[in-house]
Formats: sequence, structure tokens, C-alpha cells
Amino acid sequence: MQAAVISIATGILGIVAYYDLLTRRIPNTLSIAILALGMIRMALVADPVAVCHTLADTMLIFVATFLLFWRGMIGGGDAKLVAAMALLIGHQKLFDFLFFMSAFGGVLGLAVLARDKLAPRLARLEFARAGRFVPELGWPAQRDSTVPYGVAIAAAGVITLIMVR
Repeated sequence: MQAAVISIATGILGIVAYYDLLTRRIPNTLSIAILALGMIRMALVADPVAVCHTLADTMLIFVATFLLFWRGMIGGGDAKLVAAMALLIGHQKLFDFLFFMSAFGGVLGLAVLARDKLAPRLARLEFARAGRFVPELGWPAQRDSTVPYGVAIAAAGVITLIMVR
């Protein structure tokens, strides 16, 4: 039964990453599905002490991510998904999950930063080559940059669920 929960969670996390990459939104239904899988997994564990530790850790993670959301540092979907993942992962693997999430998020953030720094230069080269630079209009405007952190959360969740024993 644990393998079925992990397989379903992996599929849902793949959908989360896809949606967040395309829309920068994480649907609540996907976070609720991860939360439900976490509850099922806790019921399968049948260890009341581990369940209490996991619930306490999940509450701490939820409070921390809610404060980050409140301050505008992360999105609401990211906050809900991290808390749901804490419930699914369990307290034994929580630090592994947080480490992987931070590492993947850092790499993703650096990739977005590199893209944002290189894109205007590449656009200028392309516009200059095509002869489309109009001094009155200037160069093409740069769009706001966001990091699809749901991708990092999903990748860390899959790695933690599958590989960390």
C-alpha cells in the first residue's frame, strides 16, 4: 500500500511541477490530494508517536511558510504544498526533503536569474541584427521574473519519497 501512495504522489507532484512551470500557480486540489495521501500514509504507519511528531512538524512548517507567504516571499500555493509534503514525507525524512528542496530551489533560482540577465542581451542582439531598434521605443521591455518553486518542491518530494530510506 505504501508503494501505491508513493506512486500516486509522484504522479501528482509531476502535475504540480507542470502547472507551476506553465502558470506559476499550484491548484489547491493538488495540495489537498497530497495532504490526503499524507493522512493515508500516517494511518498505514500505525505508530502514534511518529504520527504526533509528523503532525507537530507539519504545523511548524505550515506556520513558517504562512509567515513567508504573508511577507510576500513565497506564493500561497508553495506554502500549502510544502506543508502538505511535510505531512506526506513524515518527520523522519523531513530534513532530507527540506535540504533537497533548498538545493533544487537554489539551482532553479540561479537558472531564472541567468535567463533574466541573458535574455535582454540576446534580445538586443537579435533586434540589432534584424534592424528593428527604434530609438523612440527603446529595447523590448523585460517582464517580471518569478521562480516556479513548485518545481523544486515537487522534485525534492519525489527524490525524498523514492530514494531516501
